[in-house]
Amino acid sequence: MSKEKSTLTLAAALNAALADEMSANDMVVVFGEDVATLGGVFRITEGLSQQFGEDRCFDTPLAESGIAGTAIGMAIGGVRPVIEMQFDAFAYPAFQQMISHMAKMRNRTKGAVSLPITVRIPYGGGIGGVEHHSDSSETFYAHAAGLKIYTPASVEDAYLMLRYAIRLDDPVIFMEPKKLYWTKADVSLEQLREEFTTRWAQVEERREHGEAYARAAVIRPGDDVTLVSYGPSVVTCLSAAEAAAAENLSVEVIDLRTINPLDEQTIIDSVTKTGRAVVVAEPQGFASVASELVARIQQRCFHSLAAPVLRVTGFDIPYPPPMLEKYYLPNVDRILDAIDDLQWDDTPVDYRPVTTAGGNR
Repeated sequence: MSKEKSTLTLAAALNAALADEMSANDMVVVFGEDVATLGGVFRITEGLSQQFGEDRCFDTPLAESGIAGTAIGMAIGGVRPVIEMQFDAFAYPAFQQMISHMAKMRNRTKGAVSLPITVRIPYGGGIGGVEHHSDSSETFYAHAAGLKIYTPASVEDAYLMLRYAIRLDDPVIFMEPKKLYWTKADVSLEQLREEFTTRWAQVEERREHGEAYARAAVIRPGDDVTLVSYGPSVVTCLSAAEAAAAENLSVEVIDLRTINPLDEQTIIDSVTKTGRAVVVAEPQGFASVASELVARIQQRCFHSLAAPVLRVTGFDIPYPPPMLEKYYLPNVDRILDAIDDLQWDDTPVDYRPVTTAGGNR
């Protein structure tokens, strides 16, 4: 097959990953609201029902708790379900199934029962979605021990990480940044297939320790400050790093790729080198993934820090209506402001307590 590169969107990469895993294993099934006839709201499942039949890709009633509960029963029976929650905030009715059962089944049965379920959740802002159609819900799942949380930010990672998630014997909350669905990259799909086959063979032969794709990636090297992010905020951090370069600041950007498990070592190595860090994420800052990252960096890198670790997050308010998204979501200016607020000389800086009204920096 040809290894020539072609332009692929992140959405198309996810579609290819689903098709390839369904071809590789007859026990992989895809179901959810509008995933078959419509091909998904964002067309991630387009063509799968026609290619694999209605037994392998099918529509369900509008009942998220029922979708998740059905997936649990099917997984216990040996099937590998891939279910789609049409939008992030639509998944909340299924929360009890995911937290009380998906997350705990292996522990509850002393390892006898595993649940190889992939829960695909389009999440985050940036598309002007109305209420219940844009939310940043990763923090809720991060609190549930037993759930893995994957969130790709590139076309290549979308393909590789989704295939890997489907093959895992544990439940994976696979969070897809909605605003990145239409980002493009020139890639060879055949080359990605070969890369995945090689990596998975290493996993099966136990030559690879830990999870093959649970590695944070340094996607832009730098020396002065580290930006730590994941999912939808990664591209914003890259833009901020580019803007900072015009001011002679060398900014390193880390894409976490997975929230649980968390690759602490890559973060520690980077912040130890730069001495400064800003964590960037879309959810509100209080009791968030960003809070945990700041706490761990402060603890593990304390003697290397030249300034307190700062955050740029959503505000501690309900997710805003579409016209106000631009004021809520982290943007380049807010990230650059945070970088400027880091202590760059010996002049004392007044790091006053933050307030919910003023944000979380």
